Amino acid sequence: MHESEIQRRRTFAIISHPDAGKTTLTEKLLLFGGAIQMAGTVKGRKAARHATSDWMKLEQQRGISVTSSVMQFPYKGYTVNLLDTPGHEDFSEDTYRTLTAVDSALMVIDCAKGVEARTIKLMEVCRLRDTPIFTFINKLDREGREPTELLDEVEDVLGIRCAPVTWPIGMGRALKGIYHLIEDRIYVYQEAEGGKRGRLGETRVIENLASNEAAEFLGSDIDNYRDEVELVRGASNAFDIEEYLRGELTPVFFGSAISNFGVRELLDAFVTHAPAPRPRMSESRNVEPTEPALTGFVFKIQANMDPQHRDRIAFMRICSGQFRKGEKLRHVRLGKDVKIPDALTFMAADRESAETAYAGDIIGLHNHGTINIGDTFTEGEQLIFTGVPSFAPEMFRRAVLKDPLRMKQLQKGLQQLCEEGATQLYRPLKNNDMILGAVGQLQFDVVAHRLKEEYGVDAMFEGIQVHTARWVYAKDAKKLEEFRRKAHDSLALDHGDALVYIAPTRVNLQLAEEKWPDIEFRATREHVL
Repeated sequence: MHESEIQRRRTFAIISHPDAGKTTLTEKLLLFGGAIQMAGTVKGRKAARHATSDWMKLEQQRGISVTSSVMQFPYKGYTVNLLDTPGHEDFSEDTYRTLTAVDSALMVIDCAKGVEARTIKLMEVCRLRDTPIFTFINKLDREGREPTELLDEVEDVLGIRCAPVTWPIGMGRALKGIYHLIEDRIYVYQEAEGGKRGRLGETRVIENLASNEAAEFLGSDIDNYRDEVELVRGASNAFDIEEYLRGELTPVFFGSAISNFGVRELLDAFVTHAPAPRPRMSESRNVEPTEPALTGFVFKIQANMDPQHRDRIAFMRICSGQFRKGEKLRHVRLGKDVKIPDALTFMAADRESAETAYAGDIIGLHNHGTINIGDTFTEGEQLIFTGVPSFAPEMFRRAVLKDPLRMKQLQKGLQQLCEEGATQLYRPLKNNDMILGAVGQLQFDVVAHRLKEEYGVDAMFEGIQVHTARWVYAKDAKKLEEFRRKAHDSLALDHGDALVYIAPTRVNLQLAEEKWPDIEFRATREHVL
């Protein structure tokens, strides 16, 4: 039973450039999985079972996803765990860590814009782990670029071979349908009637491109289209499951998420071919998903998912075994056994209590400040999963309170929000400043907004003379103590109490590195340290 449950799991993330239609596609996948009743509920309409991955108020205002959400839904006997990722580049760390928790990815590309900057970056992350990738070329109901040109661009820019599985018949106003190259079927596009975009309906199917029905449907275009398909078959790669699983080849599907077209074909192929949970590297050994003992690691922490309860949830990817409600787990970093009375499964912002969960599933653990990103949980084994990093931020700001009496709330708010990992908090040893580090300006806006909404703190962030931050390590404890004493004014503690060197300029950092050869100045921090 245990092994068959694991084989039914599909855990993946959707990656794309902003505005490629990722949130719409997420919603349609949930719709097909029966997880929501009606599409179009994303933008704040209160439906009875309203589901959206963009649950934070600021996201709804700006129309972007800034946090990764987890949604689980059933589909054709499979249990699908879908991790939505922020499209905006200022949240790249959150996305990077989310990609460490999945077994495969779905890349969404806008048919008019092709491969964009953010897609290139995310693809690089996937390549580091040889993550298998499905590709969905979206917005086929709008005018776009030639399909062959899009595939060439994916191959050239992203360095992955393309195997088209569905092929468009027309585009934009001339869109008639898609042809499934493997099934030899035409799926007919029907324009949604006024306002009904996105309801589930039966798609008309025409079997066999060589049939009379196909000829009748395509009329005078039939010969040209048959020639085009022959050309595509001859010039492109055939879908090879082994090459896909090695991350060398991506099956490509065309469609329009907003019109619900081509999505079912994508999802059917995905659950059939995408990998079940895969083995995970730890510091000491490879962990197989079918092992009976539970292991898992935390890749994300989210504060205040339920603003009424001020809660913090740690998202844990189960790597092996089975979770049962109420069992004791070993928190490896702390060396403590902790009872997990209640874990959560996620349907976007809606949560249900998890009685049981298996390798591949994502569960939410209630966190009272003791769980960090990167923490490993086991049934007793001293095991540490690797590869969940923090990066040195690129921008720094000092937190300034408008009401000095709210200092305690500010400290608590920043501490909790920084636990999520999208921003980093540094407390200099020499004064009571609170310096926030982030990848981009948007993160400071989000923190200021959330401090006000969730903690009742009015704060702003002003510029500060900081070039970069480096985590400080030394094998020799005496050397580290000496460095700590002499470089006191340039040192700070991060929100995990790790020692950090705050460099005002690039030259300052170089001089420090030359002066202290026994000290390591690291640009990344593995969360397990």
